[in-house]
Amino acid sequence: MDAQKTAPPPAPRAVSCARLHRFVVEALRRAGLSDADAGVGADVLTTTDAWGVFTHGTKCLRGYLRRLKAGGLRAAGRPRLAAEGPAWGIVDGDSALGMVTSVLAMETAIAKARQCGVAYVGVRNSCHFGAAGYYAWLAARQGMIGLSMANDIPSVAAPGSRGGVTGSNPISYAIPAGRHPPLLLDMSIATVAGGKVYAARSRGERIPDTWLVGADGRPTTDPGGYPDVGALQPAAGHKGYGLALLIESLAGILSGAAFTWRVGTWMWDDGTQPTHHGAAFLAIDTSVMMPAPAFARRMEALVEEIHAAPRADGVERLYVPGEMEWERHARATREGILLPADVTASLEEAAAMTGLNCSEFIP
Repeated sequence: MDAQKTAPPPAPRAVSCARLHRFVVEALRRAGLSDADAGVGADVLTTTDAWGVFTHGTKCLRGYLRRLKAGGLRAAGRPRLAAEGPAWGIVDGDSALGMVTSVLAMETAIAKARQCGVAYVGVRNSCHFGAAGYYAWLAARQGMIGLSMANDIPSVAAPGSRGGVTGSNPISYAIPAGRHPPLLLDMSIATVAGGKVYAARSRGERIPDTWLVGADGRPTTDPGGYPDVGALQPAAGHKGYGLALLIESLAGILSGAAFTWRVGTWMWDDGTQPTHHGAAFLAIDTSVMMPAPAFARRMEALVEEIHAAPRADGVERLYVPGEMEWERHARATREGILLPADVTASLEEAAAMTGLNCSEFIP
Protein backbone atom coordinates (compact mmCIF):
# COMPACT_ATOMS: atom_id res chain seq x y z
CA MET A 1 0.00 0.00 0.00
CA ASP A 2 2.80 2.40 0.93
CA ALA A 3 4.50 1.73 -2.38
CA GLN A 4 1.43 3.05 -4.16
CA LYS A 5 1.54 6.40 -2.40
CA THR A 6 2.49 9.36 -4.57
CA ALA A 7 6.00 10.52 -3.80
CA PRO A 8 6.26 14.13 -2.65
CA PRO A 9 7.59 16.53 -5.31
CA PRO A 10 11.32 17.25 -5.10
CA ALA A 11 12.21 20.27 -3.00
CA PRO A 12 13.05 23.45 -4.96
CA ARG A 13 16.77 23.96 -5.49
CA ALA A 14 18.38 27.32 -4.73
CA VAL A 15 20.78 28.87 -7.22
CA SER A 16 22.29 32.34 -7.18
CA CYS A 17 21.10 34.77 -9.84
CA ALA A 18 24.69 35.14 -11.05
CA ARG A 19 25.25 31.39 -11.50
CA LEU A 20 21.94 30.91 -13.28
CA HIS A 21 22.77 33.85 -15.55
CA ARG A 22 26.16 32.34 -16.41
CA PHE A 23 24.55 29.00 -17.24
CA VAL A 24 22.09 30.58 -19.68
CA VAL A 25 24.83 32.70 -21.28
CA GLU A 26 27.02 29.66 -21.84
CA ALA A 27 24.16 27.57 -23.23
CA LEU A 28 23.18 30.29 -25.70
CA ARG A 29 26.81 30.87 -26.70
CA ARG A 30 27.18 27.17 -27.46
CA ALA A 31 24.06 27.47 -29.61
CA GLY A 32 25.86 30.08 -31.70
CA LEU A 33 24.81 33.42 -30.19
CA SER A 34 27.30 36.23 -29.70
CA ASP A 35 28.35 37.10 -26.16
CA ALA A 36 26.20 40.24 -26.27
CA ASP A 37 23.07 38.48 -27.52
CA ALA A 38 23.53 35.59 -25.07
CA GLY A 39 23.81 38.13 -22.26
CA VAL A 40 20.55 39.80 -23.27
CA GLY A 41 18.71 36.48 -23.38
CA ALA A 42 20.15 35.42 -20.03
CA ASP A 43 19.20 38.70 -18.37
CA VAL A 44 15.57 38.45 -19.51
CA LEU A 45 15.17 34.83 -18.43
CA THR A 46 17.01 35.13 -15.11
CA THR A 47 15.16 38.30 -14.13
CA THR A 48 11.87 36.56 -14.88
CA ASP A 49 12.79 33.66 -12.59
CA ALA A 50 13.84 36.12 -9.89
CA TRP A 51 10.34 37.62 -10.09
CA GLY A 52 8.97 34.12 -9.48
CA VAL A 53 7.38 33.84 -12.94
CA PHE A 54 8.83 30.41 -13.67
CA THR A 55 6.61 29.66 -16.66
CA HIS A 56 8.40 32.31 -18.74
CA GLY A 57 11.94 32.21 -17.33
CA THR A 58 14.77 29.76 -17.83
CA LYS A 59 12.31 26.90 -18.26
CA CYS A 60 11.86 28.22 -21.81
CA LEU A 61 15.59 27.93 -22.61
CA ARG A 62 15.25 24.32 -23.79
CA GLY A 63 12.67 25.33 -26.41
CA TYR A 64 14.79 28.21 -27.69
CA LEU A 65 17.82 25.92 -27.99
CA ARG A 66 15.78 23.43 -29.99
CA ARG A 67 14.74 26.12 -32.46
CA LEU A 68 18.27 27.55 -32.64
CA LYS A 69 19.65 24.11 -33.43
CA ALA A 70 17.00 23.51 -36.09
CA GLY A 71 17.39 26.96 -37.65
CA GLY A 72 13.93 28.46 -37.14
CA LEU A 73 15.64 30.85 -34.74
CA ARG A 74 18.76 32.32 -36.33
CA ALA A 75 21.74 32.52 -33.98
CA ALA A 76 23.34 35.02 -36.36
CA GLY A 77 20.10 36.96 -36.91
CA ARG A 78 20.52 40.73 -36.79
CA PRO A 79 17.41 42.72 -35.87
CA ARG A 80 17.32 46.09 -37.60
CA LEU A 81 15.24 49.22 -37.74
CA ALA A 82 13.49 48.72 -41.08
CA ALA A 83 11.43 51.94 -41.10
CA GLU A 84 11.08 54.92 -38.79
CA GLY A 85 9.84 58.41 -38.12
CA PRO A 86 10.46 60.81 -35.24
CA ALA A 87 8.06 59.01 -32.86
CA TRP A 88 7.74 55.55 -34.38
CA GLY A 89 9.71 52.66 -35.79
CA ILE A 90 9.37 49.15 -37.21
CA VAL A 91 12.00 46.55 -36.28
CA ASP A 92 12.58 43.49 -38.46
CA GLY A 93 13.70 40.73 -36.10
CA ASP A 94 15.47 38.62 -38.75
CA SER A 95 14.22 35.56 -36.80
CA ALA A 96 16.77 36.27 -34.05
CA LEU A 97 16.14 35.34 -30.42
CA GLY A 98 12.97 37.19 -29.45
CA MET A 99 14.59 38.81 -26.40
CA VAL A 100 17.34 40.40 -28.49
CA THR A 101 14.83 41.88 -30.95
CA SER A 102 12.50 43.07 -28.18
CA VAL A 103 15.21 44.81 -26.16
CA LEU A 104 16.34 46.65 -29.29
CA ALA A 105 12.75 47.67 -30.01
CA MET A 106 12.05 48.99 -26.51
CA GLU A 107 15.39 50.81 -26.35
CA THR A 108 14.47 52.44 -29.66
CA ALA A 109 11.07 53.47 -28.28
CA ILE A 110 12.75 54.96 -25.20
CA ALA A 111 15.21 56.96 -27.30
CA LYS A 112 12.44 58.31 -29.53
CA ALA A 113 10.23 59.15 -26.54
CA ARG A 114 13.04 61.32 -25.15
CA GLN A 115 12.73 63.40 -28.30
CA CYS A 116 8.97 63.31 -28.87
CA GLY A 117 7.40 62.45 -25.51
CA VAL A 118 5.62 59.32 -26.75
CA ALA A 119 6.89 56.62 -29.14
CA TYR A 120 5.69 53.36 -30.68
CA VAL A 121 7.94 50.63 -32.10
CA GLY A 122 6.44 47.57 -33.76
CA VAL A 123 8.25 44.27 -34.40
CA ARG A 124 7.87 41.73 -37.19
CA ASN A 125 9.74 38.49 -37.99
CA SER A 126 10.24 37.69 -34.33
CA CYS A 127 9.48 34.73 -32.05
CA HIS A 128 8.37 34.10 -28.47
CA PHE A 129 9.86 36.90 -26.36
CA GLY A 130 9.42 35.55 -22.84
CA ALA A 131 7.91 37.78 -20.16
CA ALA A 132 6.35 40.98 -21.51
CA GLY A 133 6.99 42.68 -18.17
CA TYR A 134 10.76 42.76 -18.68
CA TYR A 135 10.51 45.16 -21.63
CA ALA A 136 7.99 47.44 -19.95
CA TRP A 137 10.36 47.59 -16.97
CA LEU A 138 13.21 48.74 -19.25
CA ALA A 139 11.23 51.94 -19.80
CA ALA A 140 10.27 52.32 -16.13
CA ARG A 141 13.88 52.14 -14.97
CA GLN A 142 14.56 55.05 -17.34
CA GLY A 143 11.81 57.05 -15.65
CA MET A 144 9.23 56.39 -18.36
CA ILE A 145 5.94 54.55 -18.59
CA GLY A 146 6.43 51.41 -20.68
CA LEU A 147 3.99 49.11 -22.44
CA SER A 148 4.82 45.88 -24.23
CA MET A 149 2.69 43.28 -25.95
CA ALA A 150 2.89 40.43 -28.45
CA ASN A 151 0.63 38.19 -30.49
CA ASP A 152 0.56 34.42 -30.76
CA ILE A 153 -1.13 31.57 -32.59
CA PRO A 154 -4.83 31.34 -31.64
CA SER A 155 -5.56 29.34 -28.50
CA VAL A 156 -8.28 31.51 -26.92
CA ALA A 157 -11.93 31.50 -27.88
CA ALA A 158 -14.06 34.51 -28.69
CA PRO A 159 -17.43 34.62 -26.93
CA GLY A 160 -19.53 32.07 -28.81
CA SER A 161 -16.73 30.50 -30.90
CA ARG A 162 -15.99 26.76 -30.95
CA GLY A 163 -12.22 27.14 -31.00
CA GLY A 164 -9.34 29.53 -30.79
CA VAL A 165 -9.78 32.92 -32.44
CA THR A 166 -6.98 34.97 -30.85
CA GLY A 167 -3.70 34.18 -29.20
CA SER A 168 -3.22 34.44 -25.46
CA ASN A 169 -1.57 37.75 -26.44
CA PRO A 170 0.36 39.05 -23.41
CA ILE A 171 0.38 42.72 -22.43
CA SER A 172 2.36 44.50 -19.76
CA TYR A 173 2.82 47.96 -18.31
CA ALA A 174 5.41 49.38 -15.94
CA ILE A 175 5.15 52.79 -14.28
CA PRO A 176 7.88 54.37 -12.13
CA ALA A 177 6.53 55.16 -8.67
CA GLY A 178 9.09 57.35 -6.93
CA ARG A 179 10.45 55.73 -3.79
CA HIS A 180 8.26 52.68 -4.38
CA PRO A 181 9.14 49.94 -6.89
CA PRO A 182 7.61 50.46 -10.33
CA LEU A 183 4.06 49.31 -10.79
CA LEU A 184 4.32 46.24 -13.00
CA LEU A 185 1.49 44.24 -14.55
CA ASP A 186 2.12 41.35 -16.94
CA MET A 187 -0.90 39.34 -18.07
CA SER A 188 -2.28 37.31 -20.91
CA ILE A 189 -5.85 37.77 -22.10
CA ALA A 190 -6.80 34.16 -21.26
CA THR A 191 -8.52 33.22 -18.01
CA VAL A 192 -5.73 30.77 -17.20
CA ALA A 193 -2.38 29.72 -18.63
CA GLY A 194 -2.47 26.68 -20.91
CA GLY A 195 0.17 25.07 -18.71
CA LYS A 196 -2.36 24.75 -15.90
CA VAL A 197 -4.68 22.85 -18.23
CA TYR A 198 -1.85 20.50 -19.24
CA ALA A 199 -1.01 19.92 -15.57
CA ALA A 200 -4.62 19.05 -14.69
CA ARG A 201 -4.83 16.71 -17.67
CA SER A 202 -1.65 14.90 -16.65
CA ARG A 203 -3.06 14.41 -13.14
CA GLY A 204 -6.41 13.19 -14.46
CA GLU A 205 -8.23 16.06 -12.74
CA ARG A 206 -11.31 18.03 -13.75
CA ILE A 207 -10.92 21.77 -14.18
CA PRO A 208 -13.13 24.78 -13.33
CA ASP A 209 -15.68 25.51 -16.03
CA THR A 210 -14.19 28.98 -16.51
CA TRP A 211 -10.95 27.67 -18.06
CA LEU A 212 -11.89 25.99 -21.35
CA VAL A 213 -14.60 25.66 -23.93
CA GLY A 214 -15.05 22.27 -25.57
CA ALA A 215 -15.62 21.32 -29.19
CA ASP A 216 -19.17 22.68 -28.97
CA GLY A 217 -18.02 26.08 -27.75
CA ARG A 218 -19.55 25.52 -24.30
CA PRO A 219 -17.64 25.64 -21.00
CA THR A 220 -16.19 22.28 -20.04
CA THR A 221 -14.53 20.74 -17.00
CA ASP A 222 -12.74 18.10 -19.08
CA PRO A 223 -9.15 19.05 -20.05
CA GLY A 224 -8.57 15.82 -21.99
CA GLY A 225 -8.85 17.18 -25.53
CA TYR A 226 -6.87 20.39 -25.13
CA PRO A 227 -5.18 21.84 -27.20
CA ASP A 228 -6.45 19.78 -30.15
CA VAL A 229 -10.07 20.26 -29.07
CA GLY A 230 -11.58 23.41 -27.66
CA ALA A 231 -9.82 26.57 -26.53
CA LEU A 232 -9.01 28.66 -23.50
CA GLN A 233 -11.65 31.12 -22.36
CA PRO A 234 -10.83 34.84 -22.56
CA ALA A 235 -10.43 36.64 -19.23
CA ALA A 236 -13.66 38.42 -18.29
CA GLY A 237 -15.35 37.20 -21.46
CA HIS A 238 -15.84 39.93 -24.06
CA LYS A 239 -13.45 42.25 -22.20
CA GLY A 240 -10.47 39.94 -22.59
CA TYR A 241 -11.48 39.24 -26.18
CA GLY A 242 -11.62 42.95 -26.97
CA LEU A 243 -8.21 43.52 -25.40
CA ALA A 244 -6.78 40.63 -27.44
CA LEU A 245 -7.82 42.37 -30.65
CA LEU A 246 -6.18 45.64 -29.56
CA ILE A 247 -2.92 43.73 -29.00
CA GLU A 248 -3.31 41.93 -32.33
CA SER A 249 -3.81 45.24 -34.09
CA LEU A 250 -0.75 46.92 -32.56
CA ALA A 251 1.61 43.93 -32.47
CA GLY A 252 0.50 42.01 -35.57
CA ILE A 253 -1.37 44.21 -38.03
CA LEU A 254 0.38 47.58 -37.63
CA SER A 255 3.86 46.07 -37.31
CA GLY A 256 3.53 44.07 -40.54
CA ALA A 257 3.99 40.77 -38.65
CA ALA A 258 1.99 37.59 -39.08
CA PHE A 259 -1.34 37.53 -37.25
CA THR A 260 -3.79 34.96 -35.87
CA TRP A 261 -3.36 31.59 -37.64
CA ARG A 262 -0.45 32.90 -39.73
CA VAL A 263 1.71 32.93 -36.57
CA GLY A 264 3.63 29.73 -35.84
CA THR A 265 3.85 28.07 -32.46
CA TRP A 266 7.37 28.24 -31.08
CA MET A 267 6.89 25.10 -28.99
CA TRP A 268 5.25 22.63 -31.37
CA ASP A 269 5.80 23.69 -34.99
CA ASP A 270 8.63 22.58 -37.24
CA GLY A 271 11.75 24.00 -35.60
CA THR A 272 13.35 24.74 -38.96
CA GLN A 273 10.76 27.41 -39.77
CA PRO A 274 10.45 30.95 -38.37
CA THR A 275 7.27 31.71 -36.44
CA HIS A 276 6.83 35.36 -37.57
CA HIS A 277 5.52 36.61 -34.23
CA GLY A 278 4.76 40.30 -33.86
CA ALA A 279 5.23 42.62 -30.89
CA ALA A 280 4.72 46.26 -29.98
CA PHE A 281 6.43 48.56 -27.49
CA LEU A 282 5.44 52.02 -26.31
CA ALA A 283 7.32 54.47 -24.14
CA ILE A 284 5.96 57.66 -22.55
CA ASP A 285 8.41 60.23 -21.17
CA THR A 286 6.40 61.73 -18.33
CA SER A 287 8.96 64.50 -17.80
CA VAL A 288 7.80 66.10 -21.05
CA MET A 289 4.37 66.61 -19.54
CA MET A 290 5.21 67.43 -15.92
CA PRO A 291 8.41 67.74 -13.87
CA ALA A 292 9.76 64.31 -12.92
CA PRO A 293 9.66 65.02 -9.13
CA ALA A 294 5.99 66.00 -9.39
CA PHE A 295 5.09 62.81 -11.24
CA ALA A 296 6.99 60.75 -8.66
CA ARG A 297 5.15 62.43 -5.77
CA ARG A 298 1.78 61.81 -7.41
CA MET A 299 2.58 58.14 -8.02
CA GLU A 300 3.79 57.75 -4.43
CA ALA A 301 0.51 59.26 -3.23
CA LEU A 302 -1.47 56.81 -5.38
CA VAL A 303 0.42 53.78 -4.05
CA GLU A 304 0.14 54.93 -0.45
CA GLU A 305 -3.57 55.64 -0.80
CA ILE A 306 -4.12 52.06 -1.96
CA HIS A 307 -1.96 50.68 0.85
CA ALA A 308 -4.06 52.63 3.36
CA ALA A 309 -7.45 51.60 1.95
CA PRO A 310 -9.76 49.64 4.29
CA ARG A 311 -9.12 45.90 4.14
CA ALA A 312 -11.46 42.96 4.36
CA ASP A 313 -11.30 40.79 7.49
CA GLY A 314 -8.22 38.61 7.50
CA VAL A 315 -6.37 40.63 4.85
CA GLU A 316 -3.07 41.92 6.19
CA ARG A 317 -1.98 44.04 3.23
CA LEU A 318 -3.15 45.52 -0.05
CA TYR A 319 -0.72 45.25 -2.96
CA VAL A 320 -0.31 47.23 -6.13
CA PRO A 321 0.70 45.32 -9.29
CA GLY A 322 4.31 44.20 -9.19
CA GLU A 323 4.95 44.50 -5.45
CA MET A 324 4.97 40.76 -4.90
CA GLU A 325 7.33 40.26 -7.83
CA TRP A 326 9.74 42.94 -6.62
CA GLU A 327 9.78 41.42 -3.13
CA ARG A 328 10.60 38.02 -4.64
CA HIS A 329 13.30 39.65 -6.77
CA ALA A 330 14.92 41.25 -3.71
CA ARG A 331 14.85 37.94 -1.84
CA ALA A 332 16.26 36.07 -4.85
CA THR A 333 19.09 38.58 -5.13
CA ARG A 334 19.99 38.03 -1.47
CA GLU A 335 19.34 34.32 -1.08
CA GLY A 336 19.20 32.84 -4.58
CA ILE A 337 16.29 31.66 -6.68
CA LEU A 338 14.37 28.61 -5.52
CA LEU A 339 13.92 26.75 -8.80
CA PRO A 340 10.94 24.37 -8.92
CA ALA A 341 11.64 20.78 -9.94
CA ASP A 342 10.16 21.19 -13.43
CA VAL A 343 12.45 24.16 -14.11
CA THR A 344 15.51 22.26 -12.90
CA ALA A 345 14.58 19.28 -15.09
CA SER A 346 14.21 21.57 -18.10
CA LEU A 347 17.62 23.14 -17.41
CA GLU A 348 19.20 19.70 -17.19
CA GLU A 349 17.83 18.95 -20.65
CA ALA A 350 19.18 22.28 -21.89
CA ALA A 351 22.58 21.36 -20.47
CA ALA A 352 22.54 18.00 -22.24
CA MET A 353 21.65 19.72 -25.53
CA THR A 354 24.70 21.98 -25.30
CA GLY A 355 27.23 19.68 -23.63
CA LEU A 356 27.20 21.57 -20.33
CA ASN A 357 27.41 20.07 -16.86
CA CYS A 358 24.34 21.45 -15.15
CA SER A 359 25.66 20.62 -11.66
CA GLU A 360 28.53 23.06 -12.15
CA PHE A 361 26.02 25.90 -12.19
CA ILE A 362 23.04 24.57 -10.23
CA PRO A 363 24.08 22.68 -7.06
